[in-house]
Amino acid sequence: QVHLVESGGGLVQAGGSLRLSCAASGSIFSIPAMGWYRQAPGKERELVAIFITGSSINYADSVKGRFTISRGNAKNTVYLQMNSLKPEDTAVYYCYAYYRGSPYWGQGTQVTVSS
Repeated sequence: QVHLVESGGGLVQAGGSLRLSCAASGSIFSIPAMGWYRQAPGKERELVAIFITGSSINYADSVKGRFTISRGNAKNTVYLQMNSLKPEDTAVYYCYAYYRGSPYWGQGTQVTVSS
């Protein structure tokens, strides 16, 4: 079982920055895939950025060059640095992990970008 806890959301003006954090806990050794999704009102949940062990980092085209995903030294934490935020980045951001054949989700953190 993996428990994910996010932090760092909030309200920011367009052009500003926020940093999201996600920490995984439970009886885990190393999570092979960990990243971030988001869901805006009335839209489907979409991938933002993800680490996959043994593969490259994947970013949504809409955030390339503005967002950076990174992992902590313990490998069970993941961060999302969001720069040059736009109103269309407004959404609930969810931490995601894939471990031993099962997906896990955090509770979500709201990011609101005002114009």
